[in-house]
Amino acid sequence: MLVIRNDYLKMKFLKNVSFLLVFALFSATAYAPVRPGLDLLRDEPVNPFRELIYAVGMVETGLDTLAYNPLEEAAGYFQIRPVRLDDYNKRTGSRYSLKDMYNYRIAEKIFLYYAEQTGPYDFEKIAKSWNGSGSMTIDYWNKVKYYLAD
Repeated sequence: MLVIRNDYLKMKFLKNVSFLLVFALFSATAYAPVRPGLDLLRDEPVNPFRELIYAVGMVETGLDTLAYNPLEEAAGYFQIRPVRLDDYNKRTGSRYSLKDMYNYRIAEKIFLYYAEQTGPYDFEKIAKSWNGSGSMTIDYWNKVKYYLAD
C-alpha cells in the first residue's frame, strides 16, 4: 500500500488523480460515432439551364443523342445543323464537325454557348432563338414549355 507522508505530495497526488479521473470520464463520453466508410459532401454545380436542356432535348429528339434529320442535316440531341455549327466554329475558333454532334458533351457545350448569349432567365427567348425565327418559333416554344417543370 502506498503511504504518502508529506502534505505537499499528498495534495499533488490527489490533484493528479482527480485530473485523471475527470479526463477518463470525459473521454469515455466523448467519442466519434462508429460508421463504416467516409462521408464526403459534394455540392452539385449550379446549372440554370438544366430544365431547358431537358425540355429542348425532349422536343428535338426525345432525348436521343444519336438522332439525325436528313432533311435539315441536323444531328445529335440538340439537332444542330451545319449552319449553326459553322457559326459556332467561326465565333469560337473551334473545329467541330457534324459527326461531333453525336457526342452529348460537345453538343451541350454548343447549345450552352448560344443559351448564355441570352442569359439564364429567359427560357422562351433562348428556345425561340435556338429554333430559328418566324411564326414556327411560337409552336416550338409551346412544345418546350410543356416539358419545363412547373
